Amino acid sequence: MLSLRELYTVAISYKNTPEQFYKIIDISVKIYPASPVANLNAAAAAIERGNTQAAGRYLQMASHETLAYKNCRGAYELLCNNTYEGIRLLKAVVALLAGAALAVSGLQMQTLFRNPLAGPYVLRISSGASLGVAIFLLGAPLLGLTGHPLISTLGIAGAAWIGSALILMLIAAVSRRIKDIMVILILGMMFSSGVGAVVQILQYLSNEAALKSFVVWTMGSLGDVTLGQLGLLLPAVVLGLVLAVAVIKPLNLLLLGENYARTMGLDIRRSRQLIFLSTTLLAGTVTAFCGPIGFIGLAVPHVARILFADADHRILVPASILTGIVVMLLCDVLAKLLTFPINTITALLGIPIVIWVVIRNKSIV
Repeated sequence: MLSLRELYTVAISYKNTPEQFYKIIDISVKIYPASPVANLNAAAAAIERGNTQAAGRYLQMASHETLAYKNCRGAYELLCNNTYEGIRLLKAVVALLAGAALAVSGLQMQTLFRNPLAGPYVLRISSGASLGVAIFLLGAPLLGLTGHPLISTLGIAGAAWIGSALILMLIAAVSRRIKDIMVILILGMMFSSGVGAVVQILQYLSNEAALKSFVVWTMGSLGDVTLGQLGLLLPAVVLGLVLAVAVIKPLNLLLLGENYARTMGLDIRRSRQLIFLSTTLLAGTVTAFCGPIGFIGLAVPHVARILFADADHRILVPASILTGIVVMLLCDVLAKLLTFPINTITALLGIPIVIWVVIRNKSIV
């Protein structure tokens, strides 16, 4: 079997006969369906032929961080009559959803665990989602399950939901037996180390194309979400936020402890299940499509408490949503100006807040 480079060399030799050139490009992507390079070449060929449907399908499987991809994506958007303002609007909507989702999920966990350092990133719920995505991205190509964009989208989201839910339930089970905050955080780090080891094994066993796709995903990005993926991201986040609003009263009662909440007639088990479901939808979905974005879920609830000076979740939930949106949009602007991954910006903004929380709450150390 010819390598991808050899197939491309053969295709170049037929550059003066477009039909043969396109035929060989199509053959190469069929032989190497998980290769970002093969998919990018096929997308460029489809754009030249005016086949927007095929181009969009191939672009989803290409590496999103290369200059060639960005040029190809720009030509694709122009061919589809999508304006630059429309592309920016899509990215802004994704930033809005991601900021709100991560902030609210962090707020819920800080209240549920009565832990000011809780968050999707710190408690390693994002690591669970990353493990699910790693299993899908690195394992699915071996089974031939990534050929269709819909299967890829649903597979990534489903894997992230399952992974984040498993880690969340595991931490909740441990927290019921162990009340020490630092012990829970240390156990979260241990869970993350175990997840990291499994991911490294998958990376070692995976092929080069799948590995590159996963590494690009881990950098985090708000600009790689397509309109089709937004069709799943939007309802999942909205449902998670609706559940968060539904558990505002239980969250207020849990602030005073589970024993008090139980005496007030609160069904602790049902409330915890709803909070878990909401957090899984919010943190898992955003991690699936935008990558693991750290510190937003941890830092934003504290910023909201400072700005609004209130512990009532009827105030804190909408305040966290608003603050999360503003912070995420700010991070996105800075990431674009500095050409850094968004994970870098959120860490630089979030770490000082984490340090301030630790110093302010001396009892947790």
